[in-house]
Amino acid sequence: MVFVDSYPKTSKLVRSEFLVSFIALGIGALFGVIQALHRTGVFRGFVSSADYYTILTGHGVLLALVFTTFFIAGLFTWAVASSLERELPQRIAWSAFWIMLTGTVLAAVSIIGGIVGSPSILGHDLEADVLFTFYAPMKAHPAFYIGAALIIVGSWVAGLAYFKSLWEWRSENPGERIPLQTFMVLTTMLMWYVSTIGVAVEVVAFLIPWSLGLIQNVDPLLTRTLFWYFGHPVVYFWLMPAYLVWYTILPKLAGGRLFSDPLARVVFVAFLLLSTPVGFHHQYTDPGIPSGYKFIAMTNTMFLLLPSLLTAFTVVASVEHGARQRGAKGYLSWLRNLPWGKPAFAGCMLAGLMFAAGGFSGMINAGMNINYLIHNTIWVPGHFHLTVGTAFALTAMAISYWLVPQITGKKLRQRTIATLQPYVWFVGMAVMSNAMHRAGLAGIPRRTAEPTYDEFAFEGVAGTVGEMRIQIAIGGFLLFVGAAMFLIVMADTLLARRGGTLSVNGTIPEPLSGADHSPRILDNYKLWTAIALLLIAIAYGPPLASMVADGLFAPGSPPIPV
Repeated sequence: MVFVDSYPKTSKLVRSEFLVSFIALGIGALFGVIQALHRTGVFRGFVSSADYYTILTGHGVLLALVFTTFFIAGLFTWAVASSLERELPQRIAWSAFWIMLTGTVLAAVSIIGGIVGSPSILGHDLEADVLFTFYAPMKAHPAFYIGAALIIVGSWVAGLAYFKSLWEWRSENPGERIPLQTFMVLTTMLMWYVSTIGVAVEVVAFLIPWSLGLIQNVDPLLTRTLFWYFGHPVVYFWLMPAYLVWYTILPKLAGGRLFSDPLARVVFVAFLLLSTPVGFHHQYTDPGIPSGYKFIAMTNTMFLLLPSLLTAFTVVASVEHGARQRGAKGYLSWLRNLPWGKPAFAGCMLAGLMFAAGGFSGMINAGMNINYLIHNTIWVPGHFHLTVGTAFALTAMAISYWLVPQITGKKLRQRTIATLQPYVWFVGMAVMSNAMHRAGLAGIPRRTAEPTYDEFAFEGVAGTVGEMRIQIAIGGFLLFVGAAMFLIVMADTLLARRGGTLSVNGTIPEPLSGADHSPRILDNYKLWTAIALLLIAIAYGPPLASMVADGLFAPGSPPIPV
């Protein structure tokens, strides 16, 4: 039976969450192509250089926070309901949706207000051009910070619905192992609860009172540290849902089964332990943080390569099993037997391939010494466009081709466009990110509408600066086209009438090596959460204590602009 017929209430919730995420994707992609054309000088007629930073803020917040959080909520809602075979607690789940939506509206209105010129509200101009990294001393309207806080709080409430579903399931199935998809969802949420403490304290205790004028100064180093306590784990909040898809759905799309359930559980436990105590690697150049603690962050970040490498092995083995089930032979020729013409499979595989490239550039970011070469250059957005921009975003779009028919009961429309879309996105990202990485090696800065200096000219390390700019513009335009193609398919599918028999089978086959082959201690959330908190206390305790020792608001900084 189709998911929508088995769980109609949960399907309605998932559709609503996906709809908001798709709208955020569309607006964020539009802002992205405006950025790419403006920064490279190809076309500057859309916005002024002053408004560029508002567009950049909207692009980052709508894609990295709103699109991701709402899509993850929808995916996790589907995964828990499907694997536990029950409707989610509707009151809790819908409360989470409305809280997140309210926060999104507040944040979006404050950002757009900076472009259209809105009147003063609460004694402050309605604007927010503080970028996605919204720490002090740059200040936004209070509505922006309140909206960001509500998005986080809403995601917490959504997690309560997942845990309540597990508690109900366990009361009916005592002694049973937690189904893998639910295990992945809950482990991700535990990591999210732990890692969002920092940004919640930053926003609620400091930025909201500061933006309202209740306090005059804040300590920029403290707010930066609290943000980056959250700012790197959020990458794994994006990636772990993609891993859920790669581990549990992608093998089925390839015609096979997951190679190892135990390895998947180990990977998610490793992310719970190691995702948070790494934030100082974003602050290598910050004074006031002892170098020893930056070294700890670097070491922990390098340890995070382990779960990624385990994932590469397990997912490739699972996909190869599927190809050989389809009759493939040879060491590498089995790749030709995979269903590259199916958009869900092709998109997920291309996302995984691009993530591997992002992992290599991430090692440069993580190293204390070599990071100084690319710090605050356009190399950095080149890197995270491979992670959130492809590993997550392309996986989300690809799996929507498989999942949306199940939550609507409607056949996927515009199949030709859907088939081409992952390849358009992949080529666009390869072109743009390649140029960004090379431009970063040349020292070209990020976060600026005017990447030039008086009496100074950048020299390309590989290729010319002019060629890199054109490549970034072409890649950004292709990414916008790819997003538009996806949204056309989704709009046509969602607006179509239900009819005919669906060809999508939502059943997930049992892994080759099941949960019974792994120790039960992997399911001990209390143990792993306690160890994660201990590692965080070691990595962050003394530096934070030192920052607070001279006063919560000292050394203080007034808001910028003053």
